Amino acid sequence: MTEELLAVRGLTKAYPGVLANDRVTFAIHEGEVHALLGENGAGKSTLVKMIYGLVKPDSGEMTFRGAPYEPPEPRAARNAGVAMVFQHFSLFDAMSVAENVALGMENPPALRDLASRIREVSETYGLPLDPQRTVGDLSAGERQRVEIIRCLLQEPRLLIMDEPTSVLTPQEVDILFQTLRRLTSEGVAILYISHKLEEIRTLCDHATILRQGKNVGSCVPRETSAREMAELMVGAAFASPRRAGRDMGPVALDVTGLSVAAPGHFGTSLRNIHFAVRQGEVLGLGGVAGNGQDELLAALSGEFRVDAEAIRLHGKPIGLLGPAERRAMGLLTAPEERLGHAAAPDMSLTENAILTAATREKLTRHGFLKWGEAEDFTRRIITRFDVRTPGPGTAARALSGGNLQKFVIGREVLQRPEVLVVNQPTWGVDAAAAAAIRQALLDLAANGTAVICISQDLDELMEISDRFGALNEGRLSEVRGTRSLSVEEIGLMMGGAHGMEVAHG
Repeated sequence: MTEELLAVRGLTKAYPGVLANDRVTFAIHEGEVHALLGENGAGKSTLVKMIYGLVKPDSGEMTFRGAPYEPPEPRAARNAGVAMVFQHFSLFDAMSVAENVALGMENPPALRDLASRIREVSETYGLPLDPQRTVGDLSAGERQRVEIIRCLLQEPRLLIMDEPTSVLTPQEVDILFQTLRRLTSEGVAILYISHKLEEIRTLCDHATILRQGKNVGSCVPRETSAREMAELMVGAAFASPRRAGRDMGPVALDVTGLSVAAPGHFGTSLRNIHFAVRQGEVLGLGGVAGNGQDELLAALSGEFRVDAEAIRLHGKPIGLLGPAERRAMGLLTAPEERLGHAAAPDMSLTENAILTAATREKLTRHGFLKWGEAEDFTRRIITRFDVRTPGPGTAARALSGGNLQKFVIGREVLQRPEVLVVNQPTWGVDAAAAAAIRQALLDLAANGTAVICISQDLDELMEISDRFGALNEGRLSEVRGTRSLSVEEIGLMMGGAHGMEVAHG
């Protein structure tokens, strides 16, 4: 057994009405990859924020390398040897790689010297970066490299990683894992947070499981199945999504020659997109973040107006119609960004339900809101999708990310769409909630809805999709049946290695 690096003993943190962490105790050893598992709201984020100095614990203690460890701020944690790569990047698009790295350093050297160091460290760890490139021109995988290299330049002894593979192709995941194994061979410990349980089994030496703020156990991932880990997280068995046999109906949504200019300097233009999706079909669209997913959803939802004939719903051209008109016709969408795009942060859940469901759920009469019926609809969403919230009057921003995601998806599913387009439907939700959302999408398809699922989670797409296409730099690959595809082929499609002209249909 290697030396103990970080010891957490009885760590507790409470917020009004919520005990986020309840006497959590565990230890991480040098050279170990240690997973932190738990469903949404289990207390993972609060725990790592205390370790990184972003949150002060109410009670308990930590030791790091045998000495008392109480970081009052992240700078103190970094000085002690703790670094963190966050799930959402904190980079400035208009600045270079070297400039972004310098912003994260206490006393950065001259940019020329820093650029040389970035090249040296990035190549040593198999994550090559050009320090002169503008961050806005980088892929999501390259942006993550910037975050990792910024941490490695600090020469940390403990590296915390939050959902690090959510924006990577399978080939990039392999490269990242090679880098992490090299770090652990040098004695660096990794605290690894991910909802991708097969990744945990591949990479991690030990796992600590949190449930409702408490440490409820540990396991050796290589000796534990993904289902067993998921059931430890939720404290109960849950069903995997079932794909009922179903017949495909006629084409519901037909997209032909869809091209859209990038909305801003760092957006992605859509280039001659072709695909069709039938009633009862789930079409999966994969791709690394930043390759046109947001722009495609905006074009399909009506946020971007396009050529009238580029998008047809049941044969009718709708490219010039706005979101409300498309919703009335049965084309519903759920964007990736939950807070601010899919939901208004300061509005209640009932008000957020009204925003998209007023027409289809008949929540107004003669221009007046039918408030009681709107609340009833909101309660149905909360109950059906197990949204953890005090009630329909709660503000959207008060929900955890995973619970808000369940609400947003449930709000659209319960409106019985003709066509549903979802972007990252299970982003940031735990295994049980993800299984429930995927089952809801499959149930919709079984009842005749055409479903388009845009996702960076390839396991998800392979589990629920009938056909698969990959977005790369705003182009769509050939759309192929999922059963004939290998993971390697999918990775190549995502990387743009296959021809980009689409087989229509």
